[in-house]
Amino acid sequence: MSGTAQIGVTGLAVMGRNLARNFARNGFTVAVHNRTAAKTRALVEEFGTEGSFVAAESPEEFVAALERPRRLVIMVKAGEPTDAVIKEFAPLLEEGDVIIDGGNAHFEDTRRRERELRERGIHFVGVGISGGEEGALHGPSIMPGGSAESYDSLGPLLERIAAKAPDGTPCVTHVGPDGAGHFVKMVHNGIEYADMQLIAEAYHLLRTVAGYSPAKIAETFRGWNTGRLDSYLIEITAEVLAHVDAATGKPFVDVVEDQAEQKGTGRWTVQIALDLGVPVSGIAEAVFARSLSGHAELREAARSLAGPASAPLGEAEATAFAAQVEQALYASKIVSYTQGFHQIQAGSENYDWSVDPGAVAAIWRAGCIIRAAFLDRIRGAYDTKPDLPSLLSDKRFGDEIGAAQDDWRAVIVAAAGQGVPVPGFSAALAYYDALRAERLPAALTQGQRDFFGAHTYRRTDREGSFHTLWGGDRSEVSTG
Repeated sequence: MSGTAQIGVTGLAVMGRNLARNFARNGFTVAVHNRTAAKTRALVEEFGTEGSFVAAESPEEFVAALERPRRLVIMVKAGEPTDAVIKEFAPLLEEGDVIIDGGNAHFEDTRRRERELRERGIHFVGVGISGGEEGALHGPSIMPGGSAESYDSLGPLLERIAAKAPDGTPCVTHVGPDGAGHFVKMVHNGIEYADMQLIAEAYHLLRTVAGYSPAKIAETFRGWNTGRLDSYLIEITAEVLAHVDAATGKPFVDVVEDQAEQKGTGRWTVQIALDLGVPVSGIAEAVFARSLSGHAELREAARSLAGPASAPLGEAEATAFAAQVEQALYASKIVSYTQGFHQIQAGSENYDWSVDPGAVAAIWRAGCIIRAAFLDRIRGAYDTKPDLPSLLSDKRFGDEIGAAQDDWRAVIVAAAGQGVPVPGFSAALAYYDALRAERLPAALTQGQRDFFGAHTYRRTDREGSFHTLWGGDRSEVSTG
């Protein structure tokens, strides 16, 4: 078997199969391989008319089918399965060849793998791919890390299969070295968690406070999707809410168990944010909300606790309240993206990646789960001022969130008054208020820490670190 394939995909579950088909549909000859050879044969038999495939039943056949430099995409489960595939294929490769991990790997694993393979002259590229099964087939948002040399080889292929933004630009960019691509994909998923939680809270408020039916809320979301909240998640939310269960005739959302699951990337986002010292409170609340929903016994034990009686609004009041919820959702959404981009910037600085936040916003405009109309404005904000410290520092976003704040606060008051949990909305507002505060109570926290642990504090009127001798005359000593 001579090397005729420009790209190879090993691991032919749904994502791998669809990615291979995407490459083939875009004119590339694709080598395909799976540990179970029957899956390889089934793909070619079912989709062989879509393009040019080379079926390989052994690792040796698969590698031999690839032209140099070989480009080999791994689409298997993250963790040990990925390491096992690398261990199997790396000895068959040569200097300058490229291994691409398209799974949801932890970026630290990607950094380790890139370092180990670099020593053998093999490029390793951790690629974040967003868009799910449909995106993999029709055009995802692609976030590759790795060396610049590896992107020179791989980039033209990825640009062909990526989603295209409204202006025609491929939604792919070289994010940065080693683990940068998987780091940015991790944060993307963290923002996704926050976005979904905020949308769920908006639904809960409209259902409980406004008294809307799921069908009415679907109609409301469709209206919102024609304006500044235009996004994939708002679009599919309307579809889910409008769906009626065929077996019972009830709204679909009323027959689904209210226990949300998670695969871990949102949790990673929060864990890494803690390591970096970056406040991503909105993302954290979204992760914890999913966790709380899954504690069925805990919730059952607390169900008899006292709370306010629900009192749905009249029609006119409900319409006005829905408009306020739209404002709260939009403002909170801006905060979740603000926190996510702050984490990307902090990670870039910490790991010396030089990630361009404007380029990241640009490749999220299509293909990915959090694609939204206002990402084009986020790109513009960072293009205009690359060192923008926060999206809230951008005048347009700052003005919009300022205009929304009264309604935002009113919604949270209404939620508290009727006992509707809105941790995402509340955390977003608390973040906003903390950023704009002249002084925070952290001064008291530092005093407490110095009292019980001699942890010292800094003063506002002179340089240095100080400690108060709390147990004696409470005199102050300089510690440096």
